[in-house]
Amino acid sequence: MKLVLTFLMVLMAQSSWADTLVPVRTIRAKQIIYAEDLAYKSVEIAGAFSDPVDVVGQEARVSLYAGRPIRPGDIGPPAIVERNDLIMLRFRRGSLLILTEGRSLGRGSEGDIIRAMNLASRTTISGRISADGSIEVR
Repeated sequence: MKLVLTFLMVLMAQSSWADTLVPVRTIRAKQIIYAEDLAYKSVEIAGAFSDPVDVVGQEARVSLYAGRPIRPGDIGPPAIVERNDLIMLRFRRGSLLILTEGRSLGRGSEGDIIRAMNLASRTTISGRISADGSIEVR
């Protein structure tokens, strides 16, 4: 009887916890997260990830420490433009399209707004990173 009661208490305790994803090793900022880097921990943390589909393939924005939950602000899409990369600057207004070469002054992923320098005029501009790695200037 005591064994059954202990088993029921353990079962009830486990049902109140949710599985949260945690890294199995320290993942440094700017590293891509792989499936083998993750494990489940039976603890309920508000806002922490529980589905590996949401995390695998993302880039760590900050250092992720083993055993600590991963929160949405800790990860993001991988950067496609690095600081000092040579990039194409694209300005479009109606049917007018101006293309020139530039240098990125920051790093980011698709949709991020970063600064860049027009190499021809040495002017610093801001623009949104496109999927192909070019910067759309407004």
